[in-house]
Amino acid sequence: MLDTTVSDQTQAFLDEFGGALSRGDIAVASDMFEDDCYWRDLVSFTWNIKTVEGKEQVADMLSHQLATTQPSGWKIAEGEVPTEEGGVTTAWIEFETEVARGYGLMRLKGDKIWTLLTTMTELKGHEEPAGDNRSMGAKHGAGKNKATWAEERAREAAELGYEVQPYCVIIGGGQGGIAMGARLRQLGVPTIIVERNERPGDSWRNRYKSLCLHDPVWYDHLPYLKFPENWPVFSPKDKLGDWLEMYTNVMELNYWTRTTAKSAKFDEASGEWTIVVDRDGEEVVLKPKQLVMATGMSGKKRMPDFPGMEAFQGVQQHSSEHDGPDAWSGKKVVVVGSNNSAHDICAALWEHDADVTMVQRSSTHIVRSDTLMEVGLGDLYSERAVAAGVTTEKADLIFASLPYRILHEFQIPAYAAMKEQDKEFYDGLEKAGFWLDWGDDESGLFMKYLRRGSGYYIDVGASQLIIDGEVKLKRGQVTALDETGVILDDGTHLDADLVVYATGYNSMNGWVADLMGQEKADQLGKCWGLGSDTTKDPGPWEGEQRNMWKPTQVPNLWMHGGNLHQSRHYSQFLSLQIKARMESISTPVYGLQEVHHLS
Repeated sequence: MLDTTVSDQTQAFLDEFGGALSRGDIAVASDMFEDDCYWRDLVSFTWNIKTVEGKEQVADMLSHQLATTQPSGWKIAEGEVPTEEGGVTTAWIEFETEVARGYGLMRLKGDKIWTLLTTMTELKGHEEPAGDNRSMGAKHGAGKNKATWAEERAREAAELGYEVQPYCVIIGGGQGGIAMGARLRQLGVPTIIVERNERPGDSWRNRYKSLCLHDPVWYDHLPYLKFPENWPVFSPKDKLGDWLEMYTNVMELNYWTRTTAKSAKFDEASGEWTIVVDRDGEEVVLKPKQLVMATGMSGKKRMPDFPGMEAFQGVQQHSSEHDGPDAWSGKKVVVVGSNNSAHDICAALWEHDADVTMVQRSSTHIVRSDTLMEVGLGDLYSERAVAAGVTTEKADLIFASLPYRILHEFQIPAYAAMKEQDKEFYDGLEKAGFWLDWGDDESGLFMKYLRRGSGYYIDVGASQLIIDGEVKLKRGQVTALDETGVILDDGTHLDADLVVYATGYNSMNGWVADLMGQEKADQLGKCWGLGSDTTKDPGPWEGEQRNMWKPTQVPNLWMHGGNLHQSRHYSQFLSLQIKARMESISTPVYGLQEVHHLS
């Protein structure tokens, strides 16, 4: 084999691997993996989002799933050429199962699998209407009383939820609900998105006026319809809100605005939800089979309960309710918190001549936006990456192919490089008294986000205000409020006309408790986190985001959320799981997640 090409060797390996699987020879197939190996499957084998680690777990998964999966057709993906670097061969692959087509990324160390990503791309016989399969749209030929597209859309909108029940209801019409609704629409799944706001995009428009995306445009595309080439790198909130509204219309989503979900109950005997909503003052009862909670991975606001809050004579707001800086020029403002929202709000208040003090209660990881774009994201999500052939879709899969168990090992050197590159910046912050951290294991922002969803700021200017003393900084704990301000644990009194609590959010299952009761929220368990046993991410190790985009312990209930990248990427796999159930395709779930934490 020494004189054969990398492609020939890789295809020969895939032939051998596929042959073992087709024979049902689990021992041979699992022995083709390294002892220290990882197989991450997005729905195609497990009907779950699941990572198995080590040969024994590979063999166990195959022993449960191989007979029903019946994989075949393993080959190097069309148009792709495997690469070899540092003893690791990387190959894009294609395969099929009995009911679906799949795509993946395989890394070989020598002649054994180190990491394997397998993803379901489409269900056979239920392909999306795209390319050669796209709908005709116009109906050629003469005919009496033909309905126009607009008339058909109006009829569907009038009937769905009243004369015709949706198969799925999505509660929450932000980017997560919209992306999910678009996926289900293309798969022909009758769906209603329930949103309490006046218009699609209001979940962004209604936030503080300086809010913008801190992630770059290449990272933030929605499914099917990418931002145009002239879209700014970082989207201002109102511009993004307008895009989401346009997208909702163009993708023909059944989107109920001014609608609030009041209750939801599931009948296991009928496999049906009863969801009561208030639609613009009218009570409507919906009876879907599937319910997706897309209320945001941040969950319900976390409002502190400090002694004396009721005595304070000024205004108190959670960051999610902050009305912006305009009314606070010349006033004293205390912002409790030191992560993204706190920095953004402090900077905007300073720009409007408020006297603003940030209260830092715990350490915060900070990375400069420019440096993050260059070192942390540039190889996957940038104009440079696109020029190198790394599309957003390919970048998503590359990122998804790195198992969470070892992802921090890839992150640590990147953040060490950032720390060195911006040493003067960090020295300035520490001199100003700012309490910095780099994550429990120095792995930086992405691992903090995946583990706990908090504890960081992507600097777009506020840090320099702290370095220069323009935004005042106090470290310590809030012990109480009185009539005129905030009292810290060292006895400091901070006079305030406004106190903004940038104190974060609780687990998403708090929304479930409101809608279905605490017992159902406890049955679901905590959402988000990996079980890494790091700060705010208690063990045991779970290896995937808790309860996100996959079957849960509550039948027919799905949790969907995250940033725009996750909303785009994981909506594909969640929509396929729901479509399969609608079409009565067998979906034997491997590794249904246990509940270890309630909130």
